[in-house]
Amino acid sequence: MNLLAIWAMYRSEMARFFRTLGQSFLSPVISTSLYFVVFGAAIGSRIDEVEGVSYGAFIVPGLIMLSVMTQAISNASFGIYFPKFMGTIYELLSAPVNFLEIVVGFVGAAATKALFIGVVILGTSALFVDLQIAHPLVMVLFLLLTCVSFALFGFIIGIWAKNFEQLQLVPLLVVTPLVFLGGSFYSINMLPPIWQTITMFNPVVYLVSGFRWSFFGIADVPILTSLLAILLFQALCLAGVWWIFRSGWRIRS
Repeated sequence: MNLLAIWAMYRSEMARFFRTLGQSFLSPVISTSLYFVVFGAAIGSRIDEVEGVSYGAFIVPGLIMLSVMTQAISNASFGIYFPKFMGTIYELLSAPVNFLEIVVGFVGAAATKALFIGVVILGTSALFVDLQIAHPLVMVLFLLLTCVSFALFGFIIGIWAKNFEQLQLVPLLVVTPLVFLGGSFYSINMLPPIWQTITMFNPVVYLVSGFRWSFFGIADVPILTSLLAILLFQALCLAGVWWIFRSGWRIRS
């Protein structure tokens, strides 16, 4: 494996992130604060606790997941789409690097950016509520798996997209609604039985539930099921990326 090539691609992508460092960190801080004002204060005044956890603390894992998923997708999709748009992707494809090295460089950078944002939101949340992480190693595991998995998903979107509008299509119309309807700001046990059953078809439920378990030891679905769900999603994304490079779909055209 060409580690120098991976590092060059990774460093190039991270340089773009650090050029807008203030905006990259200020935006999640402001949005997280607004979520606490709206959901924590307005709704939290009506819902004191959820399964023994204060409502303000209960929504923290969902807030982190929302930002991590969207950031991982947007960073990875833009990172690979921009070379396509500029036509420089052909230089990358003709370079002495294989598809795995390209994926590691671009996806690794996108996952790192999303991880930074997740840590910033976690720190911002700690200013508003008292947070105690019951299982820190599990939290780190879920956070890393989510960052990498959705960065892979974003990479696929970047290859698929034909214009900048399509880059935002999936995050805005698919991922964000799934996160809001996936138990990020409520427990699915609060829903009527029929809606609980329907909600279980939402893949984000398993990610949010497992991540919340790492904080408070409570979950809507078994922790092992959540872990298997994110691993399955990651495997599907890896298979999709492998097929794209093997077939040349939307890369050489």
